[in-house]
Amino acid sequence: MMIHEITALAGKYKSRKRVGRGPGSGVGKRSGRGQKGAGSRSGNSRRFQFEGGQMPYFRRMPKFGFSNANFRVHFWLVNLRQIVNHPDFKSGGVVNQETLIKAGLVRDDSRDIKILGDLPEGADSISVKLEVTVNRVTDPARKLIEAAGGSVNETGTRRDRVRGVDRNSDDRSPTNQTKKAKRRAFQEKKAEAASRGEALKKK
Repeated sequence: MMIHEITALAGKYKSRKRVGRGPGSGVGKRSGRGQKGAGSRSGNSRRFQFEGGQMPYFRRMPKFGFSNANFRVHFWLVNLRQIVNHPDFKSGGVVNQETLIKAGLVRDDSRDIKILGDLPEGADSISVKLEVTVNRVTDPARKLIEAAGGSVNETGTRRDRVRGVDRNSDDRSPTNQTKKAKRRAFQEKKAEAASRGEALKKK
């Protein structure tokens, strides 16, 4: 006769394991914690993936996969201070990639160019008229150039062109929306239509 043949309830309830109740219990003297050490103490909170201090297996594995780091935009940075103090732009003129390379303010054409708005010490404006045509111009730099009668034309980076961003406009929101942005816009329209009791079909 087997235990399961006696009753269906046999073995259904199991009493909990009581440790430290004497050597006769099998888990008496050291309560299943082994000998001395951190693991035998109360309050030990070692991570389950801890490997004893050696280099963890995950960190030894070769890493591969996708990363946006390769698509980061690198700029040549040029300050207004450098431009107005340079002899080539002492009386104003055209500021673009070619003239900046010729003046030695930019090394080459391997990167996009960004104009920053730092001025010479003690100055709060510029007195020369500059016609700037580069990839990016910060807003403070744009205000200073236009206040002196100059003009600014931002051609934008590759990222700007892909996203449909017009850097010369006051509204610089992307016109070429991603799938996620389009989905979010559709959900917002759907919620508005639902509040009006209308049905909205996805295009």
